[in-house]
Amino acid sequence: MILVDAGPLVALIDRGEQDHERCVATLSNLSAPMVTTWPAFTEAMYLLGSAGGWKAQEALWKLLDRGDLELVPLDDALRDRTQALMAKYRDIPMDLADATLVAAAEALGLTRVFTLDRDFQVYRLRGKRKFEVIP
Repeated sequence: MILVDAGPLVALIDRGEQDHERCVATLSNLSAPMVTTWPAFTEAMYLLGSAGGWKAQEALWKLLDRGDLELVPLDDALRDRTQALMAKYRDIPMDLADATLVAAAEALGLTRVFTLDRDFQVYRLRGKRKFEVIP
């Protein structure tokens, strides 16, 4: 399982994105399914709506339908950890989608993240361990 941020989801679908080819190449080298959070999914859906309308948004839904993408439920523990992370990284600042991704990574024991966001070079899992950022 690999954690995926909104940026690569958009780039995988929108051929006009500058990172499209790089993200497609990265995806072809991944053996595990992608997992994301509702806030990251929502962000990608919004960006795809602006870029390609319903057709692009439908492609994102199809990733879910096919099982290529899974959503992490936002339970109370994940919500509480998300809030704590946003407070900790408030000087960056950490947005909601990133905070849920870090909290989900901690909860699921994941260390690899498929992202175009440089902030994941700064974020630490439980304050200690670095993410392996892909691509």
